[in-house]
Amino acid sequence: MAASLSLLSPAAEPASLSQVWRAAELGQVDGGVVPTGHGALDAQLPGGGWPLGAMIEVLQQQAGAHEWALLLPALARRAGAHSGPVVLVGAPYVPFGPALAAHGLPSERLLWIDVAAPAARLWACEQALRCADAAAVLAWLPQARASALRRLHMAAQDGGKLFFVCRSVAAQHESSAASLRLRLGGLETMTVDIFKRRGPPLPAPLLLPARAPRLAALLAASRARRSPPPMATVLSFRSGHALDRVAAAA
Repeated sequence: MAASLSLLSPAAEPASLSQVWRAAELGQVDGGVVPTGHGALDAQLPGGGWPLGAMIEVLQQQAGAHEWALLLPALARRAGAHSGPVVLVGAPYVPFGPALAAHGLPSERLLWIDVAAPAARLWACEQALRCADAAAVLAWLPQARASALRRLHMAAQDGGKLFFVCRSVAAQHESSAASLRLRLGGLETMTVDIFKRRGPPLPAPLLLPARAPRLAALLAASRARRSPPPMATVLSFRSGHALDRVAAAA
C-alpha cells in the first residue's frame, strides 16, 4: 500500500505538536508568570512576564544601578499576592524603606539577609527558595559558579518561586542554568538586552525608564526649582564684594 503524506493546518495539528516550541516564536513557560510592570518588556518575554519556578539572571556593570527600577513592580505585585516576605540576600546597599513602600513594597514585607561570604550567600539563598513562606527571592551573587547556580535553579523550580540573581556583566559569557538572562545598562534611560530567552534573539535592546515615574516627577520638579530665573530678570554682579556673594547664593 502506497503511503500518502498530507500537510496539517495549524488548527489541525495534534496536541503533541502544538506544544512544540518553534525557534522563530516566543516559547511558553512551564509555570505561571508575574507581569514585569513594563509593557514593552512583557511583550518580549515568554508567557508575558517573569517566569515562576525559574532562575532569572540580571547582569549589569555596577550592582545597585538599575535592578530596583526593573524588578520593583513585580516584587511589589508578588508581595501583594503572597503573605510571605520578599527575601533579599547580600544586597549591596541598605534598602531604603520609604521609597520601596511608596511603590507598593512596605519595608515590613522585606527580609534582608546581610551576609558577605559567597558560600553563606548561596546557603541562605537556597534556604529561602525552599521556604514555603517566601514570596520572592532577590540575591546578589557575584562569585557564584555554574554548578551552584544550577542547584539554586532547581530549588526555585521545586518551590515555584520568583527568583532573581544579580551578577556582573563579566558573567555574560559563562554558562548558566537560568532560563532568562538580561543585561542592563544606560544612565537616564535603562537599556535591557535579553540575550537568553526561549525565543529568537532580540534584535535591539529595549529602552525603559531608569527611574520609577513618581520618582522621576519629583526629581524633575526639584530641578525646576533650582533652575535660574528668566534671563530678563538675571542681574550681573562683579565678583569680590560681599553683596555679590550673597546675591549669587540667593
